[in-house]
Amino acid sequence: MIPRLLILLGALALSACGSDEPAEGPARPALVVQPAPASEVLSVYAGEVRARNEPALAFRIGGKITRVQVDVGQAVKKGQALAELDASDVALQLEASRAALASAESDYSLAKSELERYQSLLDRQLVSRSLYDARVSALQAAEARVRQARAQARVSDNQAGYAVLRAPADGVIAQRLADAGQVVAAGQTVFMLAENGDREVLISVPEQSAADFSPGRALAVELWSAPGKRLPATLREISPAADAQARTFAARVSFDAGDARAEVGQSARVYALQDGPATLSVPLSALHQKDGQPALWVVDPATSTVRLKPVKTGPFGESLVPVVSGLAPGEWIVAAGVHLLLEGQRIKPIDRENRPVVLAPAAAPAAN
Repeated sequence: MIPRLLILLGALALSACGSDEPAEGPARPALVVQPAPASEVLSVYAGEVRARNEPALAFRIGGKITRVQVDVGQAVKKGQALAELDASDVALQLEASRAALASAESDYSLAKSELERYQSLLDRQLVSRSLYDARVSALQAAEARVRQARAQARVSDNQAGYAVLRAPADGVIAQRLADAGQVVAAGQTVFMLAENGDREVLISVPEQSAADFSPGRALAVELWSAPGKRLPATLREISPAADAQARTFAARVSFDAGDARAEVGQSARVYALQDGPATLSVPLSALHQKDGQPALWVVDPATSTVRLKPVKTGPFGESLVPVVSGLAPGEWIVAAGVHLLLEGQRIKPIDRENRPVVLAPAAAPAAN
């Protein structure tokens, strides 16, 4: 009798356990904040210091490079030799052109003497007028051949000079794209020269922000060599077409370095104030995802539970991100540990000093 009673009591206990709801666990402490006005938010773009003028240097004739006299990072002066081609072929062409010029000049001298003799014979009426006119034409043709040969000789002389690649201005060699022994075609880039003078910062602007960037917009530049010092800058130009791979728009920002040292290739940051209507900003650590879109964990003040709310964000800042839509000014959001939360989970709101936070409900929008 007793064993049967024990079995019955055990079955009742199991049935009771199976029908009860699982006990709710303790509330998880969570850092909560309210969104701040985005007027204080700056969009930050990483960039690289570049020269205002960056010509690509190439030989004007093709050939085999026999000597490279500079390397990347080397300062050069205007007219300095940078590289040389094998000039044997152009030297032969120059010799042939000069020989052709000498031959043409000899023919011209002969044609001129013949014309003078025919002029004397014509005065004594010993030759016909047609023969004299033929000698006049021969002299004119010889003179034209001399001009042609002289021009060809100048071309050959210029090409002999083109076998040496020289710097068009003072600057720094930013890239070297060929080595000694390499055969290059005419116009093939051998060096990239960063000319001395004005410096700019090259940045990449994302598609959603490209409409806000127009030439002349006021910006600020901060060099890595001078942290905390923001230099006034201006957007000089922005590419009309996006990069095929990165889908960003290349933009160049002009700035006055002043006493700051701005070297080509140096890292820099470009700061841009947010344009457009007033928005809110939240910490970057508060962002989560829902169906591949940005979202925030919003806290219900009445129950201290969280729900994932989709939002639309603007360009990311250094530590904050603007929220364009989907968030009310008075709402509380979870600012850290967002990947550990579940929908409907109860939390214990705390601030950055680990103190409890009393959640006030968001103010209702004013009626029109």
